[in-house]
Amino acid sequence: MFSEANVALLAQIVRQDLLKAIGETMFMTFVPTICAFAIGLVLGVILVIGEEGGILPLPKWLMRVLNTVINLLRSVPFLILLVVVLPLSRLIVGTTVGTKAFIVPLTIAAFPFVARLVETSIREVDQGVVEAAQAMGASPVQIVRKVMIPEAKPALIANFMVALITIFGYGAMGGILGAGGLGMLAINYGYYRRRELVMYTTVALMILLVILFQSVGDMIVKKTDKRIR
Repeated sequence: MFSEANVALLAQIVRQDLLKAIGETMFMTFVPTICAFAIGLVLGVILVIGEEGGILPLPKWLMRVLNTVINLLRSVPFLILLVVVLPLSRLIVGTTVGTKAFIVPLTIAAFPFVARLVETSIREVDQGVVEAAQAMGASPVQIVRKVMIPEAKPALIANFMVALITIFGYGAMGGILGAGGLGMLAINYGYYRRRELVMYTTVALMILLVILFQSVGDMIVKKTDKRIR
């Protein structure tokens, strides 16, 4: 594994491709996470406030449709969803290959998962606080903006990091189909060429990035959680 050829190839990759691959990985991680969280936040809030007994009950058929769509998308394996959504990627970004093309399937794969995480976070908000806001005459929109989301902020931030790390892993799998990033380095240079040193080094770097993401997320959660002082 530590042969001269393997070490030379690793040095070449570090000089020529590593920074680009890290940049592509960050792009494929943060852009879909932000998009998925924006969609998932709206859906997660609707799933809570729109249910029977919620602060803004919606028609039962609409709630059933939302829950069904979210459950169906969550049940589809990512690689299958990736192939199915590629035509949509071509329609939106003009191509099915490369980093930009994978933003669409990554977002679609992640937002149902995020919606359930947001739903769980919002449900953890003390109902006494919500009822007090209702008693004071706050509208549903005001309750969501000034009570539910602020009270659930630590859990939402923690779940954002969960989504970020999940999408990071999805993006690495996308390297099989030419998504770019660290996943493509590990597969093309490491696995296909049987250069274990390259593959293990790339995997180790991805693990370090996950640890960094989680550490930053934990630090932010601790600063925003009123219960931790």
